[in-house]
Amino acid sequence: MKITFCGGAGAVTGANYLLDDGRDKILVDCGLKQGEAVFEKENWKPFFYNPAEIKAVFITHSHLDHIGLLPKLFRDGFRGKIFSTAPTKDFSELLLKDSQHILHEDAIKFKRPLLYDEKDIEGVMTLWEGGGYHQTIEFGKYKATYYNAGHILGSGSILMESNKVKTVFSGDLGNSPAPIIGVKEVMPEAHYALIESTYGNRFHEPQGQTKEILKKMILETVHGHGVLMIPAFAMERTQHLLFELQELINNHEIPRVPVFLDSPLAIKVTTVYERYSNYFDKGSQQMIQKGIKLFDFESLKKTLTTTESKEINSVSAPKIVIAGAGMSHAGRILHHELRYLPDPRSTLLIVGYQTEGSLGRAILDGEREVTIMNERIPVRCHVKAIGGYSAHADQRQLLEWMSPNSKKIRKVFVVQGEEGAPVLRQKIEEELGLEAVVPETNEEYDLI
Repeated sequence: MKITFCGGAGAVTGANYLLDDGRDKILVDCGLKQGEAVFEKENWKPFFYNPAEIKAVFITHSHLDHIGLLPKLFRDGFRGKIFSTAPTKDFSELLLKDSQHILHEDAIKFKRPLLYDEKDIEGVMTLWEGGGYHQTIEFGKYKATYYNAGHILGSGSILMESNKVKTVFSGDLGNSPAPIIGVKEVMPEAHYALIESTYGNRFHEPQGQTKEILKKMILETVHGHGVLMIPAFAMERTQHLLFELQELINNHEIPRVPVFLDSPLAIKVTTVYERYSNYFDKGSQQMIQKGIKLFDFESLKKTLTTTESKEINSVSAPKIVIAGAGMSHAGRILHHELRYLPDPRSTLLIVGYQTEGSLGRAILDGEREVTIMNERIPVRCHVKAIGGYSAHADQRQLLEWMSPNSKKIRKVFVVQGEEGAPVLRQKIEEELGLEAVVPETNEEYDLI
């Protein structure tokens, strides 16, 4: 069997792995490349393979850098099957439709052809089958089994077997234990492993500290009569924040200041979360049984419409605004940053990974002036990052995921990372005694 690294090699985004067992060609993930405009142009290039020859796609989870090019794959001739967990299927439909509008605007702005349209998304969804963890999917000579990756609801690591060779695809691994999601499962036994390395060179704050830092930021901003802006990804990060905010408020640890969830996508995604409460950890399920609403509280206002979003401006500080997008590259957060970045009383709280070239990364790196909607805006507010809110495992957790069942591993492929990939590769070799490589884009390996 051969594997080709068509994406996710040397970069966090754009996961796309081609497997060929001599009979059928399949993919694991088909993700959008995100970040710098130059990098995003790669999305318009032809696929390395012929989409019409791909018989199936196995999706690890619903983030766009793992699903975002599926409609393009369909447009270019793919008519095979798509497999994932059931929540991943439902989340993906929402995220693809939301992404299509942004990509459409980019196509007009940069005078490019449409990457795909809504009919392509509809076509993708007709090919998609949702299942559960630990269910084996047989397709041709392939056998695929999903394990809980603990990253977002429904996220999975995939154990793929063909011709008696077992290869595990980590997908994105979670920062465990996480509220709602619980603890990820360790790597199943395999001969080869692909492991993500987004935080392969970093360590998060201890889990207990994360909530305390959030509490501290809220109290400081409230006492200073400022605005706490939180650019948050619609998936997982937002639900994690809502969960902890309702606990802080219900336990009277922070005042009942107005909290705005200013993201139509996050509001819709939260509804899907509530639909799949059987995927929640035991603690969260017990809270629901007691009548506790995990993602709602009295001072929370969900602003679905544009008019409701604009009305946030009329609410006096202090207030908390959670808005998309998580890297500040688009979405309603830009309007709030335009208004409050120059305010020294306010705070921008970054709770997720910021890829190179994104506005969020520029602010995090200390830029004192940024461009938003063609305006130069001074950054005078406080800027704080909490790594513990990341949905990605850090270096320690990545090694712990692999360690228990690593004896049969013949080679490790370190993927989906930038600075973290070479550091994690070295750690895997030093601490686990395994051969590890950082593959290059379109590089091919034999899995024997």
